[in-house]
Amino acid sequence: MNFVNAVKWVATVITLLGALATTLKFDPLNIVLLNVGAVLFFVWGFLIKDKAMMTVNFGLLAIYVLGLWMRGIV
Repeated sequence: MNFVNAVKWVATVITLLGALATTLKFDPLNIVLLNVGAVLFFVWGFLIKDKAMMTVNFGLLAIYVLGLWMRGIV
């Protein structure tokens, strides 16, 4: 598995864990995991030069950081 593929799959697993943490009400772990997933997907989008992937994950990251800020974590 090459580096780009590894980033994509690690991001996928972390994002799914973030969704699971949301379902199980593990707050703020859910937001932290979703932030990490968004960062990794942004990096993956950058590596494959996919502007749509970078845009959506930058937007998600901004929303998740706002969630952390509103909870007084950041």
